[in-house]
Order: sequence, then C-alpha cells, then structure tokens
Amino acid sequence: MHTKSLSSIVDTAKPYLAAVIGNIICGLGINAFFIPHHLLSSGLSGIAIIIYYAVGFPVGTVVFILNIPIMLACYKYMGRKYTLISLIGTVLFSASIDLTAYTSQWVIIKDPILSGVAGGLMTGLGFGILYKYDVNSGGMDVVAAIVKKYYSLEMGNVVMIINTLVLFCSAYMFSLEPAVLTFIAIAIATFITNKVVIGMKQRKSVIIISNRAEEIANILMRYIGHGATYIYGQGAYTMQDKRIIYAVIKLTEISKIKDIINKVDPSAFMIISDASEVVGRGFTGPAVHYHTYPGADMVMPHTKNTRPPEY
Repeated sequence: MHTKSLSSIVDTAKPYLAAVIGNIICGLGINAFFIPHHLLSSGLSGIAIIIYYAVGFPVGTVVFILNIPIMLACYKYMGRKYTLISLIGTVLFSASIDLTAYTSQWVIIKDPILSGVAGGLMTGLGFGILYKYDVNSGGMDVVAAIVKKYYSLEMGNVVMIINTLVLFCSAYMFSLEPAVLTFIAIAIATFITNKVVIGMKQRKSVIIISNRAEEIANILMRYIGHGATYIYGQGAYTMQDKRIIYAVIKLTEISKIKDIINKVDPSAFMIISDASEVVGRGFTGPAVHYHTYPGADMVMPHTKNTRPPEY
C-alpha cells in the first residue's frame, strides 16, 4: 500500500518537475547561446528576442505579455483546466528566461555557428522534456491546441509562417548570416525535441511482399512477438494472388527483422516507413502472447525466443 502511494506521488510530481527543468534548460539555451550572437528562437520567444534587441525590454517579460491574449483565447476555447496548466507553463517559461538572463553576458561560445548549434541542442532538449510529460510553455503550444481542436488548418503551416517572419526580421535587423544560423538552430531544436519525445519508442510500419508470407509471419510472431496482418493483393505482371504482410514494429527491431527475412526469402520485397502514432493492444495496451494460431505448425510459448532458426 505504501509503495503504491509513493509511486502515485512520484507520478503526480513528474510533470511539475519536468516543467521546471525543461523551462530552465530553454532559458539557458536562449540566453547563453542565442542572445550573445544576435540569434533568435522560434515562435513567440523569437518575437520577444526581436523586441529585446530593438528596445531592450526583458525577453521573459515580453513573452508573458504576448501570451496574455493567447491565454484569454485559451480560456474561451479550451476551458479552465487547460488554461490553468498553460498559464503555469507560461509563467515558468517567462521567469526562466529572465532569471537566466545574466548568462547572456558570459559569451560561453565565441563562435556564432557553434553557439547556434549549442542553443538549438539545449532548447530542443528543454522543449522535449516539456512535451514528453505533456507540459506546455504557452505561446504556440496553446495556439496549436486551439487550431487542432477547432480548425482544419495545419498547425505546422502556422508555425512555419511565424518562424519565416522571425527569420526575415532577423535578416532585416542584422544581416543574412544570423538569419541562416537561426534557421539552423530552429531545425536542430525541432529534431532534438522529436528525439526526446519519441526516443527509442519510435515505431515503424513494415510491408513485406513474399512468396513465403506465411512462414515469415509465423517467425515474426514467434521470435519478435508482434502480430501481423495479411493484405490480399495480386501481382500486376504475374497476375498471381499474393498475401502481403503488414506489421508495426519497434525501431530497435528493424535489423533483426531484415536479417530474418533475408534468411527466409532473400527475394522478398520490403517497405519500412515511419508510424507517427501507434495506439492499441501490444503497444499502448496489454501485451499479446501468441500460443497457437490458425495455419501454424508449431506451438507458441508465453515467452518468445531471442534467436530464430538458421536458414
């Protein structure tokens, strides 16, 4: 009972701890690496940095002011609970930027290119921690939620437009070089954010076309532990009916599956693509244990073996 209670407390505290750590990392990335070299961040923080360069207003304070109309829209469209969460994230983000503002005087990295890369890595890590634990920092995160809920407009297009305007402002105020470095930093931050959020849990969808489809499907279930679905098709040239295997696997299982298929049927045709979100049994639900199944000549134990037979 005590263990369950402690576990519940830890689970409750994780998002709040992630909000503090993630926002501090973002604040350090902006102040220690972007501002010393007149680089910009993405979204509202990028606009706030432009205002800071122009008139000297604190970046965090400007971020908070810019978020006021967004918070009002959030309360109207998303409700009280989501607005409270977003407001907490906005306050933490704004405070973290202003509290770490002194680091902009350090000029930790003197080379602008390396500083932009380091800033992209840090802000990407910070935002990744926030998103991983379903915490937001206000700003474009809230706009994204509203657009997703009520409009058909893709949020990626909105963000792209805002970031493009930020880059044009950077090029106009300073020169083309900081704008290019800002673009690189934003791209790095986006990449790192996705990696932190998805990590090694990224899924891949696999389509396998083979004349030994049943044998391959059986081995996938036996030694990988994933289900598979047959899609029935026909070869356009041979006009032969075929069973096509469709399966969703983990990123770490790709090399193992390639090796198995190469041994079973070296002439098999395989397509591997990203699966942006996988929901259902075996991934977000209880694991599936394969015992026996129609068409199989073997009995499946509860625990899958780690090595397939040699072919």
